[in-house]
Amino acid sequence: MTSILITGASLYGDTIADVLIDGEDIVAVGPEATGRVTATTEKVDGTGCILLPGLVDLHTHLREPGGEEAETVDTGTMAAARGGFTAVHAMANTTPTADTAGVVEQVHQRGQEAGHCDVFPIGAVTVGLEGERLADLGAMAESAARVRVFSDDGKCVFDPLLMRRALEYVKTVNGVIAQHAQDPALTPNAQMHEGAVSAEIGLMGWPAVAEESIIARDVLLAEHVGSRLHVCHLSTAGSVDIIRWAKQRGIAVTAEVTPHHLILTDEKARTYSARYKVNPPLRTQKDVDAVREGLADGTIDIVATDHAPHPRDAKDTEWDRAAFGMTGLETALSIVQATMVDTGRLTWRDVARVMSEKPAQIGLDARHGRPIAAGEPANLLLWDPSTTATVDPADHASRSSNTPFEGMDLPGTNRATIFNGRFTVRDGELVHG
Repeated sequence: MTSILITGASLYGDTIADVLIDGEDIVAVGPEATGRVTATTEKVDGTGCILLPGLVDLHTHLREPGGEEAETVDTGTMAAARGGFTAVHAMANTTPTADTAGVVEQVHQRGQEAGHCDVFPIGAVTVGLEGERLADLGAMAESAARVRVFSDDGKCVFDPLLMRRALEYVKTVNGVIAQHAQDPALTPNAQMHEGAVSAEIGLMGWPAVAEESIIARDVLLAEHVGSRLHVCHLSTAGSVDIIRWAKQRGIAVTAEVTPHHLILTDEKARTYSARYKVNPPLRTQKDVDAVREGLADGTIDIVATDHAPHPRDAKDTEWDRAAFGMTGLETALSIVQATMVDTGRLTWRDVARVMSEKPAQIGLDARHGRPIAAGEPANLLLWDPSTTATVDPADHASRSSNTPFEGMDLPGTNRATIFNGRFTVRDGELVHG
């Protein structure tokens, strides 16, 4: 493995410094880096670019095993690398469900074989995601995959006693329950956000309270147990208020928002294009404003993609028959730049916090989200914020094309992703092997 010298990049958008990588680690930052260059060192001109820690996604659907028509670990992690990610957490709603040590170890191994980024499997909370009895969380935690995040995402752990038991159990392994906050009794046959638009176009509404009531219950359960709770894809203004209250109370809760909930509203449903059908649904502009504010003030801890690929026939159909979900790995940082950085709500150092450092801390990823400093792992992203590109799913590495941003002009380009000291993306192109 040759050494790599990145010159002229702005670290976190603050200080311009050269960075030297040798092996899997950063070995020098600043003037010392240039002085240690050898004849075989690869040089990358980072002038005008931002150097960030590699991004970490706490909420990715890789579909394998069982859903390879939509995505595989290989194609999904290529998409991740294209988006600047060096680690992803793979959700458990596969076929078979990732509810045993054997399945999570299989996903973990496939990630190592693909080699585009680290893949950390998320274990199911309940057997088969059925919400009836706890899966063997201990076996998954002790497996080679070392699972620390557990979620039935796609379904809510609705039984409060079962949720309490899950919170108690993960406390023993320093784990976290990532809850899909959706009261099923309030959302039968729901198709989109419940409000003026749903009433006008005749689609079954999905009320905000269905999310907020579960979050309110679960933060109180987490407080009672003294365990960690993570709220997946928070989407409403009321949810932000509840999380803010819980943190003020000292409850160990973290929360995520998706890129699409930072920019899109339920007005998109007027097109009846199923590319905008997602779970939880796109909300109102008031909600979009609230989640942006919540991310800016630290109430919402992280951005997570909820990358949810589907085969074409699952989305190119009538709205009520279409699958819920959107791809997101390859557009996430562009959306965050457009909605949070270019609007002055976040700095690039803040972006490192919400898209790398804090997700890694929640998932206990020891080699990710680390400082850009000598002796630290070389998991990095070189981002050019000055460019603009039109989103074309045909150019994406993901096997699926169900992006809601098709045709949109978004800012920023990934110049390079470096994973464990080697390029997975260079000059915007995937590097294999």
